[in-house]
Amino acid sequence: MSEPIAVLLIEDEEHIRNIVEYNLKLDGIEVYTSPDGSSGIEVARETKPDVILLDWMMPGMDGLKVLSELKCDEKTRGIPVFMLTAKAMMSDVGRALYEGADDYITKPFDVPQLAEIIRKKLEKCARVKT
Repeated sequence: MSEPIAVLLIEDEEHIRNIVEYNLKLDGIEVYTSPDGSSGIEVARETKPDVILLDWMMPGMDGLKVLSELKCDEKTRGIPVFMLTAKAMMSDVGRALYEGADDYITKPFDVPQLAEIIRKKLEKCARVKT
């Protein structure tokens, strides 16, 4: 059996953090959470998760700023970052990908299917990098 996937969820809305964390853990995924960008960056540096799910619209440091910080830091730049956001316009998706996001998941999403979505996107990232 392979090692469990570790996910860091950086999301300011507590109810979304709780629902996502609960459902991912049901699927055997190790979950770290952070309520804001600056603490999320610290958690990413400490835990080095397999993937980061990053909300765009957060108070203080928004998701694109967090993304920029993660991609500029040698400790975290190799971690795939999937935006997890309600911003669903193609221009938003394009901007996030241009800024360094590895993929994009729009809210609302199918919470029970999120673990499978993450696994498939991670497989896609691995294929692209090889």
